[in-house]
Amino acid sequence: MDSPDLLELLVAPVHQAGLPYLIVGSVASIHYGEPRYTADVDLAINLPIGRVGKLCEIFTEPDFYCPPLEVLTVEVQRQERAHFNVIHIPSGLKADFYPCRQNLYFQWAEKNRRSLEVNGRLWWFAPPEYVILWKLIFYREGGSDKHLRDIYSMLAVQGDRIDRATLEKFVTEQSLETAWQKAQAFAT
Repeated sequence: MDSPDLLELLVAPVHQAGLPYLIVGSVASIHYGEPRYTADVDLAINLPIGRVGKLCEIFTEPDFYCPPLEVLTVEVQRQERAHFNVIHIPSGLKADFYPCRQNLYFQWAEKNRRSLEVNGRLWWFAPPEYVILWKLIFYREGGSDKHLRDIYSMLAVQGDRIDRATLEKFVTEQSLETAWQKAQAFAT
């Protein structure tokens, strides 16, 4: 039996419902860098409060766990670091949703999003600079080398396609210089 496709299973319903999203996190870093295994997809979303219920409509039991509408509503209204996940129960695959329409970096990423093809379909991806920014933040917070490996891989594969000036502006604004230096020097 073939394993389910992460994007088809968890991103396609969001895409088809017309909900504004960007693929970020490990799936984005894999696309911009080198392959590695992941069992989840991270989606930054710009979800208006009036459309929150749409997630409950597209991710239904018994195949999916979706948080109750009340939880989704609280998370979407959160000023910073909102988060919830949807789980495909039969496979254990999940989507981590990050509502962030009020975040200035997300607003930049949404304006600079990329329509990229994966397995014959087009998906909305955050630009690599945004993916790297958040990987640096998560590295600073948790110290996991997987973020450094992902960043290093993205830098190696994308080369001069990454807008270094914009990225370094973000790094300075978020005081991420130390993590940025480690990511650039990281070698496996």
